Amino acid sequence: MHSPARICPTLVLLILAGSIGGGPADAAAPAPRSFQYQMETNLPYRTGNDPTEGMRERCRLDVYHPVGTTNFATVVWFHGGGLTGGERAVPSGLQNQGIAVVAAGYRLSPQVHAPAYIEDAAAAVAWTFRHIGDFGGDTNRIFVSGHSAGGYLASMVGLDKRWLAAQGMDANAIAGLAPYSGQAITHFTIRAERGIPETRPVIDEYAPLYHARPDAPPLLILSGDRELELLGRYEENAYFARMMRLVGHTNTVLHEFGGYGHGAMAEPGHPLLLQFVRRVSAQR
Repeated sequence: MHSPARICPTLVLLILAGSIGGGPADAAAPAPRSFQYQMETNLPYRTGNDPTEGMRERCRLDVYHPVGTTNFATVVWFHGGGLTGGERAVPSGLQNQGIAVVAAGYRLSPQVHAPAYIEDAAAAVAWTFRHIGDFGGDTNRIFVSGHSAGGYLASMVGLDKRWLAAQGMDANAIAGLAPYSGQAITHFTIRAERGIPETRPVIDEYAPLYHARPDAPPLLILSGDRELELLGRYEENAYFARMMRLVGHTNTVLHEFGGYGHGAMAEPGHPLLLQFVRRVSAQR
């Protein structure tokens, strides 16, 4: 089994010229062409059957996309904030890269409890599959990602197939999953909703680890430095990667960003996400 790559800040740009975790080199993937971009904002993605006030307020998304081209890849991006805060935004590191980014909001605890925010994340992904073609995007090249709580939601939507099934979709239609420093065990906010301390680990139906399966989409797991991350976040993700491989998933890669803590690891993670998107897109 491959050891996780521990990436020092000064090496990030050098890695872009080679491969990710022993995978195919991306030097053959074309660099993004220069395009103009547009942003469509505040689009509701949960509109049917009398949506709640919380849905009307939080279940909205922004679509950042290139114009004058078609068949581009899309990243659905979920923000962090512990499932209790945060606002949707298109990361600057994903802009002007020849792809679309769908930045989705979702309802938050304690106004709602699990699984409401997972249901919202699935609805946002389903909306993207149904509508990204209207902007010129390729529905065969939709990736799901996010940082921290957003990474947790990306993993849950992509691994536990029931959430997208409720939207009439197969999670395996997702081109790839790329959680940034997400929880692999049951999220600490879900544990808090049950009165469980954050230092007591739980692996149940609300843990991505619980849903490790061999037929899942390609998986790029990014973590901050094990000594600087939240609690045991790196170790959770290392175990997540190991279990995915042990169940027979052949396209799982784990990277640790040496020297970067939980919040700071997102920015150097974007080039690896883009590399992942281009590599997988070239194979579809």
